[in-house]
Amino acid sequence: MHELYQYLSGFYPIGMEDFHLLFENFSGKSFKKNEHIIVPGQTQTHLYFIGKGVQMSYHEGESKSHVIAFTYPPNLCAIPESFSFQRPSSYYLSCLTETSAHGISYENLQKVFDQSHQIERLFRVMTEVVLAGMIFRHIELHSLSIEQRFKAFCNRSPHLLQLVPHKYIASYLGMDSTNFSKLYNQVKI
Repeated sequence: MHELYQYLSGFYPIGMEDFHLLFENFSGKSFKKNEHIIVPGQTQTHLYFIGKGVQMSYHEGESKSHVIAFTYPPNLCAIPESFSFQRPSSYYLSCLTETSAHGISYENLQKVFDQSHQIERLFRVMTEVVLAGMIFRHIELHSLSIEQRFKAFCNRSPHLLQLVPHKYIASYLGMDSTNFSKLYNQVKI
């Protein structure tokens, strides 16, 4: 509970009373390695704060998977547009490792928003941070060389090199597995 409070306070300071209002609406959830949290056609009804594990969102193309994002503690985990607009997802959210999380339903989160403007503001700021991160990632994919993208990833999330199959990281970085292997073996971080 303390870790979650610290994580949320990093985005926007909320009082303990507001935090308890939010936290009392959470429930624990566990997922097995390789278990899907959401598949295309399902609507994400819960937003998760990850306590343990690594997850991946991806789209299945005709010939390969296209990795969109990785999540890990203490981050949020969701298909944002499915959860926010309560519509079916067009891609997958799966657990790469055994996962434990705290989840809150869409309906309960809306009720908490109605009860606390501080919580609503917190989530607005968190959404803005996610949006800015997505824009930055889009710019990285289109303006950096594969070596620069690799180095940026290693600086941002080096622990994932040991936890995630490299073919998924290569997909996330927009490169083929052969180029990823060369960079992994040659580039000093």
